[in-house]
Amino acid sequence: MSARRHPPLKSITTTPAGPYAAPQPGDTTAVGEPQGVAVGVPIAVRSDPRRDDGRRPVAWLHITAPPSWSVTPSAHSWCTCGYERHAIGRAAVLQLTSAHDEHRTSCPLLNPTSEGRAAA
Repeated sequence: MSARRHPPLKSITTTPAGPYAAPQPGDTTAVGEPQGVAVGVPIAVRSDPRRDDGRRPVAWLHITAPPSWSVTPSAHSWCTCGYERHAIGRAAVLQLTSAHDEHRTSCPLLNPTSEGRAAA
């Protein structure tokens, strides 16, 4: 048999004699910034990223007024206290709008009474 003319293109590694443990990182202290993190990126997730300021929508007024004068407008006013009114027609929608404004001034959820407090 003749000798090989060209050496093999890939290097063949020898088979290890036994299992070897992967190298472990040394003892590092947890002081300072973590490495490999961009500046300004939060490291840990906060408990509540969107703080609640306590404001909630209470009273709504939805008016449907198509651009055509031949179509009748309608409106719906409701509140979380239980107030709910509907109106169909131009005059009724105008009355409902003013009634909605009046309800916002007298709603117990928007304007709680000061019972139990002494007048200043």
